[in-house]
Amino acid sequence: MNLRTLLMLLLLTSCYTSERNCKEFQTGTFEFESISTKGDTLITKFIRTKDIEIDYFNSSIDSSYVNWVSDCECIIKKINPKSMIEKKSIQMKILSTSEDTYMFEYSFVGDIQNRQRGSAKKITN
Repeated sequence: MNLRTLLMLLLLTSCYTSERNCKEFQTGTFEFESISTKGDTLITKFIRTKDIEIDYFNSSIDSSYVNWVSDCECIIKKINPKSMIEKKSIQMKILSTSEDTYMFEYSFVGDIQNRQRGSAKKITN
């Protein structure tokens, strides 16, 4: 491979680097949309401080501890779990960011085969 080809490859791959301004999304008020098994759009609103996340879904409110292990990755653990499944911590990693949205991947801690992806929109600081 000559130098010219190598430079072209570096130039092309650098164009596809995802922006990750994770610190801007560690705190604030966010909305997360998901689709139910019936096809309905479900909206969860959550407020996150550096250490706590409060989720508002339908008429329920739930709180979790947030532990940032790096600028782009945290562990979320329910404060008052009501079932065995809620006792499991969730690992969340921010994959990319834009002006007011971030794409993320999440799973139960240690469950690398069942990772899900989503996006959240920041609605206030």
